Amino acid sequence: MTKALIRIRRSVDVKGDLQAMGERFKQAWAGDVACQPLVILTFESPAQLFSVLSPKRWDLVEHLQRLGPSSLRGLARSLERDVKRVHEDVALLIDWGLVERNEAGLLRVPYDEIEADFVLKASAA
Repeated sequence: MTKALIRIRRSVDVKGDLQAMGERFKQAWAGDVACQPLVILTFESPAQLFSVLSPKRWDLVEHLQRLGPSSLRGLARSLERDVKRVHEDVALLIDWGLVERNEAGLLRVPYDEIEADFVLKASAA
């Protein structure tokens, strides 16, 4: 199963985050940790996330995941949306890795599961 994890993290310790990521990579490479294929998409703020994953784009991803591989026109028709607007949305979603083209050139969501992980903490008073 392939999985994507969407996170919002406003990190103040970028160096520490990179070191932790490197450690996870080394453990996975050495076979010390069993892991499933996972892609992590990190956004700096809710505003950035929602600029990429608007409600219509989220619907597009969900619809395409249910529909399976589809042409752009077929996808637009099944969504009952304008082809030009769907093309714009698909292009952005491809850039972010949430949609891709298969060998036949059809659009697909490359993940069986997409999980969103949000942490909201109170600031120090």
